[in-house]
Order: sequence, then structure tokens, then C-alpha cells
Amino acid sequence: MDAKSLQALPKAKIHFIEPMYALSVQKLPEGKEWLYEVKFDGYRCVAGRDETGVTLWSRKENLFREQFPHIAHACEQLPPDTLLDGEIVALDENGRVSFNLLQHHRSKAQALLLYIFDVLIYRGRSLLKVPLESRRELLSEIFKEGKAAPIALSETMQANTADLVRVAREFGFEGIIAKRKDSHYEPGKRSGAWLKYRINQGQEFVIGGYTLGNPIDALIVGYYQDGKLLYAAKVRNGFVPHLRREVANRLKGLEADACPFANLPERKRTQWGVDQRGDEKLCVA
Repeated sequence: MDAKSLQALPKAKIHFIEPMYALSVQKLPEGKEWLYEVKFDGYRCVAGRDETGVTLWSRKENLFREQFPHIAHACEQLPPDTLLDGEIVALDENGRVSFNLLQHHRSKAQALLLYIFDVLIYRGRSLLKVPLESRRELLSEIFKEGKAAPIALSETMQANTADLVRVAREFGFEGIIAKRKDSHYEPGKRSGAWLKYRINQGQEFVIGGYTLGNPIDALIVGYYQDGKLLYAAKVRNGFVPHLRREVANRLKGLEADACPFANLPERKRTQWGVDQRGDEKLCVA
């Protein structure tokens, strides 16, 4: 995009913009109209720089600067009045992305990186209505001379989808993202212009409570996101009697009055809720 085209775009000040999301699919689309990227298993991060300095936001508008000061410092070299979309990831000793390290053992990570895959505002001009292919060209210009670690450009890939999935699985990536080249940036939406195909379907869950039975009926589990424990589901399948007794013994003494979850499930999904806790117990896990 040349300077004249850029100046014709609407002016925009740096502010939080909710990220655009990808729609989950069972099969990746094929065709020249698609770009493909690695799906990282980390924290979504919107990074902005203006005259006041650098701000790092989570996808829920929480501030990340204090958690990742070295990333914020590196973002000081970004062009002024620029807002980028990316993912913070932790690398283990083998150079593989580890969500567990990012959540629980950040100090043990070999590196904490911010991979950038989109630009929403560039030098005070909004790019939300600019096609993805043109936004990616601008990103290439921003990163042409390289940026100091821990900021890196998330490169697009050109290959058939079978090869993409094979390589992603080999290197332990979470999946592949497919994006339409002509797509605009749609804050907070999951329109289908971006698609995600998960390869490694596993998810680490934390026990946050249980429902009473004989002696336990089901476990209430969640996962950490942006430093908060979010409810995921009740787990009952495979919870045979002897396992129920064993888990009940291990949870003794861990009960707490405060709910560990940042959110509570809706009543239509479960009986466990604010006003329906007659036979539910919360534990600190």
C-alpha cells in the first residue's frame, strides 16, 4: 500500500479493538482465495503504540504489560500510532509452544514471544476495511528489517492442506488457520472469513469443584485463560465407583466457600449455579 492510499484511509487513534475470531471447522478449505497460518496455543494479544507509550491488551481487554514487560518494551520500536493483533506464546526447551508453561511455569520457559499476524491501525489510519492481503503486505513492510526478539511475524504458508496439517502435527502446533485474502477485519465476530482447524484436540483442565453423589457424582472442571479459571464442563463419563471414592478422599480438606471460577455455567446447561448449590461443593485446585 503506497503513502497516498494510506492517507486516504480513515484516521484512527490507538484504542482497544476486540479481536476477530476464527470459526471452527472439521476440514480446511482449499483454493487460491485462502491464506494459511499456524494456530498458536497462547494468549491473544492486541498491541498498540502511540505517544503515551505501549499498551498490551488481552482479548477481553485486560492489560498484559505488567505480565510481559519485555514484550511491551520491544513494542516500543513499532511504528507510531500502530495497533497489531497477535498471540503471546511460551517455548519449551525444545523450542515447541507450551501453553502449560505460559499458564503455570512462565519462568521456566526458554522464551516468551509475541507472534504478530495482523495490523488494525497503521500510522494513525484504520485498516479494518482493507483486505487481508493488503494488511499482510503492510505487516511485511513493518517487519522487513526485522524486529528485536521477542516480537516476530507469523508467516503465511502456501501448500496443500494435507501437507500443512502433517507439518503442524509434526511440530506440535495446535492447528491451522485459514483466512480469506479479501476479508476485512471484523472485531469481535466469527463470520467464517477466518476458519480454524484443530489438530491437537487435547485440553488441560483443572478441577474446580464437584457435585455430591456416592460420594461424588461428577467433577466440575475448567481451564485458565487470561489468568482466570473459566468453567468448561461437568465430567461424569468413566467416573466409576472406586474412582469416585479415591477422588473424594484426595479432595477432602480442599473445600472453600469462594467459587474458584470467574464465570458460572448457565442453569440450562447444568444445575450448578448461583442459586442452585444445594449439593455442590467448591474446592481449590
